[in-house]
Amino acid sequence: MSSSINFKSINKLAIPATIAGIAEPLLSITDTAIVGNISEYSLESLAAAGIVGSFLSMLIWILGQTRSAISAIISQYVGANKIDKIQSLPAQAIYLNISLSIIVLLSTIFIVEEIFVLMNATGKVLELCISYYSIRVWGFPLTLFVFAVMGIFRGLQNTYYPMLIAITGAVLNIVLDIILVYGVEGYISPLYLEGAAWASLIAQGVMAIMAFILLITKTDISLALRFPMHPELGRLIVMSLNLFIRALALNAAMILAVREATALGDRFIGAHTIAINLWLFSAFFIDGYAAAGNIMGGKLLGASNYNGLWLLAKKIMKYGLIVSLGLVVLGFIFYYPIGRIFSNDPSVLETFYSIFFILILSMPLNMVAFIFDGLFKGLGEMKYLRNVLLIASFLGFIPILFLGKFLGWGIYGIWVAFTLWMFIRGGALIWKFRRKFRPLLQNV
Repeated sequence: MSSSINFKSINKLAIPATIAGIAEPLLSITDTAIVGNISEYSLESLAAAGIVGSFLSMLIWILGQTRSAISAIISQYVGANKIDKIQSLPAQAIYLNISLSIIVLLSTIFIVEEIFVLMNATGKVLELCISYYSIRVWGFPLTLFVFAVMGIFRGLQNTYYPMLIAITGAVLNIVLDIILVYGVEGYISPLYLEGAAWASLIAQGVMAIMAFILLITKTDISLALRFPMHPELGRLIVMSLNLFIRALALNAAMILAVREATALGDRFIGAHTIAINLWLFSAFFIDGYAAAGNIMGGKLLGASNYNGLWLLAKKIMKYGLIVSLGLVVLGFIFYYPIGRIFSNDPSVLETFYSIFFILILSMPLNMVAFIFDGLFKGLGEMKYLRNVLLIASFLGFIPILFLGKFLGWGIYGIWVAFTLWMFIRGGALIWKFRRKFRPLLQNV
């Protein structure tokens, strides 16, 4: 099987996964770019989109961890040639995920103002946060359903259909953003920030319908809920809980960053919104190789092919490094045009340009962490991923964030904290992989 781990086999999974991954942050990036250029309350709207986007990302990342868990289990069963043994598991996982999402949706919709007050939103920004969130939140269960279906396809070694779903959603979102935010003279009045919310919600609905149709027509997976509960559901829940805790730590860092940027002023949260969306965009761009590591790593582990697993890690690191260096070069070439895509406010752009170089230079470092994150998820190493994120967040990111605040580093302190955060994550994962699998390689 090691001979099948080559440029073609890896990129057959990685390229569609990259395209699918890009579409996810592209929904937020589109809102940011279009909202940042509206004629009415553009700065406040940009700040509100950033605050709400960060909060929604937190909810999605926390409850969307079932995607990685189900993908890991299915991949391992595919590698062991026992896929017929888990036919009832995907439906059980999807129903569990959607039920949790509805509970969270109903529990937040009634305290939405209090949530954004805690994130330092005030005045017009708070008002816009409430109206934007009150529309976008209804897409939350739809997104989690799509995530779960994509996890099933990934486990089946298929990233093509997730790519089609993601492309459809991204293109539709962009078209609707332009129509609904700016309006069509004589037909549709401009809805401004609320238009961006409706565009995202409609796109999420279309993606959910498409995911449902592809799952029932292109696979043997049934969405009929059957009992008794599958024996692997317990392992899936434990894996998801570990990733749940991990996502809490991850989002504690992200939300604290938004909170501190908001406290600095509107131009700082505007600049941070642009930067974090570009950071996420680059993350998902590199994440295609992480997805390949996830999918192929689980299959190789299921087949006990440790030589192949070691070779896979080396190759996806090599390809990921090439992609990340390409992003670095593009970032510096288009340093100023990139900022102007997202805002026409001089104060926001000046602040963004002052930190953009940190984001660009950290991309190769981020690549290591993202790729090994994906690989470890495919291997089912959720407990270790949880512990690494807890250490990186609470002993790395948060202390540096508040040290920077104390020393008056401003927005620089936030992005220095992000860089240290990623260094700890990537280093700990490389150390663990070598320590665990190198001895097995020698004994094969």
